Order: sequence, then C-alpha cells, then structure tokens
Amino acid sequence: MLFQPEDTPPIGQGLVMSFQHIFAMFGATILVPLLLGMPVSVALFCSGLGTLIYQFATKSQVPVYLGSSFAFIAAMKYAIEQMGGDPSAAQTGVIMTGIIYVIVALFVKALGTKWIDYILPPIVIGPMIIVIGLGLASSAVSNADFIEGGDWRNMVVAAATFLICAFVNTRGKGFMRIIPFLIGIFGGYIIALVLGLVDFTPVIEAPWLQLPEFYLPFATEHFNSYQLYFGPEAMAILPVAIVTISEHIGDHTVLSEIVGRPFLKQPGLHRTLIGDGVATAVSAFLGGPANTTYGENTGVIGMTKNASVSILRNAAIIAMFLACFGKFTALITTIPNAVLGGMSILLYGVIASNGLKVLIERQVDFNQVRNLIITSAMLVLGLGGAVLDIGVVTFSGTALAAMTGIILNLILPE
Repeated sequence: MLFQPEDTPPIGQGLVMSFQHIFAMFGATILVPLLLGMPVSVALFCSGLGTLIYQFATKSQVPVYLGSSFAFIAAMKYAIEQMGGDPSAAQTGVIMTGIIYVIVALFVKALGTKWIDYILPPIVIGPMIIVIGLGLASSAVSNADFIEGGDWRNMVVAAATFLICAFVNTRGKGFMRIIPFLIGIFGGYIIALVLGLVDFTPVIEAPWLQLPEFYLPFATEHFNSYQLYFGPEAMAILPVAIVTISEHIGDHTVLSEIVGRPFLKQPGLHRTLIGDGVATAVSAFLGGPANTTYGENTGVIGMTKNASVSILRNAAIIAMFLACFGKFTALITTIPNAVLGGMSILLYGVIASNGLKVLIERQVDFNQVRNLIITSAMLVLGLGGAVLDIGVVTFSGTALAAMTGIILNLILPE
C-alpha cells in the first residue's frame, strides 16, 4: 500500500485522490434523490456529513465513503406514493432503520455475528435483493417512456444512456469502469440536450450560493418540514435493513482484503454498523436518503492502492461545499426523466442480478425442495402485489418477502 488509513498524503496528491472518490460516488448519489423526487443538494450534503460521522464512529480507522443507498428506493418510493407525495413515512422509516443498525451493532458487540448468519442465510438475502430490483422495473420502463404512445426522443435518450453505461461497464479501462453511472448520465444528458429535452430555467433562476433544501421533522421558517409518522408505510421500510446490513458486512470484508487489515475486528463490526446507522438516521432527519458504504469507492482504493482516511475526509468536506452551490445542484435537477429511465433499466436489473449472484456464489442448492419453496414464496409475494394487514402494521413488497423468507427458513426442515 502506498498510503495506509492513518497516512496523510501531500496536499496536491491528496486533493486529486479526493476528487477521484467524489466522481466515483457522484453519479449514484445524485441518482437516488432524482428517482425519488428528493432535493439533490440534501443528498449530496448528507453523503459528506454521513462520511464524517462514520469516520468519527470508527476512530478514523476505515477508509469508507458513504453515499445514497439504492436498496431503499423501492420501499421509500412506495411510502411516498402511499402518503400522496408526503415524505413523512419514508423519512421516519429510514430514521428507524438507522436505529436498527445501532441495535444490531450492540448485539454484535455482545454476541458476535453467528446469529446474523443463522437468521439471514443466502437463501433469504438473495431473493430479497431480487425483489428490490424487479419491484422497480415498471418505474424504469415508465421513465424511459418505453410505453404505448411514448415520445421517440425519450426512447432514444433512454436507450443511448443505457448503452453508454453498459459499454463503459464492459469495455471501460481503469478509472472509467468505476464511474459508469456518471459517464452514462453525462452522455445521455448531451443527447437529450441536442433533442431539446433539457430546460435550463431552474439553473437561471437559482442563486449561486444557498443552503441545501433541508426537510426537517418540525415547522421552520426557512426549510420545508415533515412529521414523524410511525404508520404501516414507515414500518414497511424496516426490513430493507436486512439486506443493507448484509451488504455492509460484505463491503467491509472486501475492503479488508484490499487494504490487508481486518476491519470487522479492528475497529470492529459494531463500530462500522453504528457509523453507518447514525449517518443514515441523520441523513433522513435532514430530509436525505439512506446512506450506505460505496463499492465504487472500494474500487478506487483497489485501483489507486491509496487507503488514506484523510483523502475520504477531504472528499466529504468538498461534497458538502458543492451542495451549497445553488446553480450546480439546480443543473443536476435538469437531467430529463428519460436519462434516469435509461440508467434505471440497468441499475434495477443489476440490483436483481446481484440477488442471483448471492445465490450462485454461496452455492445455494436448488435441488433441495425447501430452498425452492422459500425462493418461490418470496418472489411471488414480493412481486405479486400481496398485502398482509395485521392491524398495527401492513406488510407488502420487500417487507412481506423478507418476513416470509425468515419464517420459512426457520420452520422448514433441512
């Protein structure tokens, strides 16, 4: 390693590396709020703030950058739609998810990690990830305008965005392969601009400098507000924590191998979970999406062989400053739905495919009837629109699939 987590590189070299991490996370971080209709400035600000919170929780020992989580898109979108566009349920659910992270961290500190593997084996995690990805398929197709009577310009832009991202993923070299979302968005945006699908009015009207458009759970004079809401729409978001905690463990395992340090032991999984969970809760409190550890930045570390925490700390601070440039964040909001649709077709499909990857890599045996039953029940209930209303809480989609998988795994004989 050229730089270890505790090392501080020269200023010039450090800034270059910091911007590499910003570019790596940028496309994915802005894509989530755009798909959910949330303020981009808040998501960008909270990615930086969340990273600083994570570094504090882990005693600045783990080179991790936090950004917007794709795993929560379906559940948050459902909660917002069910509330008629009101973000109260979505934000409350994500805050509670962050608290679940902290609770799980305390159990990990006291009991270790074997109980997680017992409750959440690959046969449960894999189908859950598939449900998350495919549950959003109709949204991607709609944004891309691949529907009867759709505008051909939107279809061209969506298809071009998809193909650009796909070719960068498969043929790109070096750093380009780490930023496929950013390149895909940029390429699709240029084509949309040529076809007259971009409106620069928001950029013209936006000030150069302004605070992020925070949403707070109480009435304020300067910011929008939402109410903490603990209804079924919020509760439906909680099972997503099952998937994201598993992803968290996987990301840190890979990072440990790249850097050559056992981060799950030192500073410990309990500290990394607390950092991730508190960052997620704070982001939602301010009106941002859930945070997650970023595989893209793990890729940057693997490529550059630089694991300095100070580099990521600088990247976080720069991201927070960028969130305060009004014209910059307004420019991001001018990205047409067709571009988002093209990205989403690939993104949601990749999410679902990662569920298959979990099943394959962990060699789940589908010759066993119990595995077929668990997977079948989760996919049909999770994607078929099933709803289980038990009065206090209503389960549907990802939440119902998760509950079904966990119960079946515990009661069906091996």
